[in-house]
Amino acid sequence: MTRIFDDPAEFADDQLAGFLDLYADRVRGVHGGVVAHRGDQPQVAVVIGGGSGHYPAFCGTVGPGLAHGAVVGNIFTSPSAAQAYSVGKAADQGRGVIFSFGNYAGDVMNFGIAAERLRAEGIDARIVIVTDDVASADTEEKRRGIAGDFTVFKVMGAAAAQGLGIDEVERLGRAANAATRTLGVAFSGCTMPGEDEPLFTVPEGHLGLGLGIHGEPGIRDVPMLPARELADLLVAEVLKNAPAGAPHRVGTILNGLGTTKYEELFLLWGHVSARLRDAGCEIVDPEVGELVTSLDMGGCSLTLMWLDDELEPLWRADAYTPAYRKAAAPLAALRAPGADELAEDAAVVTAPEASEAARGLAATVRAALVAVEDTIREHEHELGRIDAVAGDGDHGRGMLKGITAATARVAGAGEEVGGGWLLQQAGQAWAERAGGTSGVLWGAALEALGRRLGDTAQTYPAAEVAAGVREFATTIQQLGGAALGDKTLLDALLPFAEELERRVGGGEGLAPAWVAAAEVATARARQTAELRPRIGRARPLADKSVGTPDAGAISMGLVVTAVGSVLEESK
Repeated sequence: MTRIFDDPAEFADDQLAGFLDLYADRVRGVHGGVVAHRGDQPQVAVVIGGGSGHYPAFCGTVGPGLAHGAVVGNIFTSPSAAQAYSVGKAADQGRGVIFSFGNYAGDVMNFGIAAERLRAEGIDARIVIVTDDVASADTEEKRRGIAGDFTVFKVMGAAAAQGLGIDEVERLGRAANAATRTLGVAFSGCTMPGEDEPLFTVPEGHLGLGLGIHGEPGIRDVPMLPARELADLLVAEVLKNAPAGAPHRVGTILNGLGTTKYEELFLLWGHVSARLRDAGCEIVDPEVGELVTSLDMGGCSLTLMWLDDELEPLWRADAYTPAYRKAAAPLAALRAPGADELAEDAAVVTAPEASEAARGLAATVRAALVAVEDTIREHEHELGRIDAVAGDGDHGRGMLKGITAATARVAGAGEEVGGGWLLQQAGQAWAERAGGTSGVLWGAALEALGRRLGDTAQTYPAAEVAAGVREFATTIQQLGGAALGDKTLLDALLPFAEELERRVGGGEGLAPAWVAAAEVATARARQTAELRPRIGRARPLADKSVGTPDAGAISMGLVVTAVGSVLEESK
């Protein structure tokens, strides 16, 4: 939803006024849009445009190496012929004007009229229409223009910057359009300023395959796909529509449509790039990010421009605009480090010789870690829900990352290693992968437990294990700076350690003592619901936290309970 506005009816004009103020050093406003400041040598003026709501298209790509002007209509509305004429005339540098825009009826008519007016005044005016959307029609001339706008604009802007004449710039723009194909998917609709409901919707749990950037019909609705399968679909559909005789080198854009996060696009790109390479494509200067959006629409699109010897240097040429900057010189000055300059991989750690008892302990450690992973995986979302009440909601995910890293690390160790060494390795892996405060605490505590138990003992009596647990708890207490009653994992861990020591000291076996202590830990974890946090991220939201237990304490109860089940089975 678009939330920042004064008068919704004036949104397009108001946002443009802010844009012009921000970039006054490189563009100026004219009736209907913006034009770039001029360089020393006159160029063919590439003037792009369409409705607002698609930033960086269109005014965000005005500048050296790209467009010379942009015509800015109301939201999702073609600019008028008068606006296009005004921007075209202001952008003209005496070498002619080329209008370029997506293939929409209003744009075709209004830009066409503007071009006729310019020609009537003696200004050579041409038109290059972008038709890249493979979902919108079978034949190229009937297709809509979507994110492939950018490849066409980029090629013509670079050609103009090289000083080429209007015939050549037009020809190259048409060649770029003929070489460009795009397919988009929508996850959610977009909302106009001042409106409460989206302009269009996508069925819950689905994506709109080929849905247009204004909600125009696509191919079909598809159940939401994992990233790998979405990449397969996008790549397969675009490649299926490749131009006849297309070369193997491709300029590539993975474009976000408004609310799709960059991190999501990066993740998807990892799959898209692999699929393209598997298909024999050589990727040239890929772009991942937002280049043609649709207000707050959720979704993305994949654009390929097949590059020949003419188009490739234009695609790779420098450009500097408010929203898009490419410079070859800084990258050309860089070099990859040589093998002698790279940091050596971490030295291979050799496990110390382990006693028979230590090897037996290692088997218990492996089983316990697997049980803990199963438990945390089962409760991941509930832990996240609890943590989100007064925190950031990542506790379940962080715990799962930590324990899965720990189990993977110990799974790769040989059968001759000891349990103390395994615990230390598990702690290191946990801290490396989980991150955050919880990851540091769990990693350090597991290492402390492993060091205390060691791998040379001939037996591991219950009292020694209880002492190791106390070392585990002390490490967390000292490193985290919390105390009993602060509403942290210590509110479950310290009572657990105390009960385990008491029962073991009274002669009880390790397994029953551990299980009983785990019950105490679980009960005390639930009781943290009545506490107010006195430390950590939840402290500023102390009142909100009351009534909800601490996620760290709950997960501690789950962990010691899972370990207790393993000890009972192995006794």
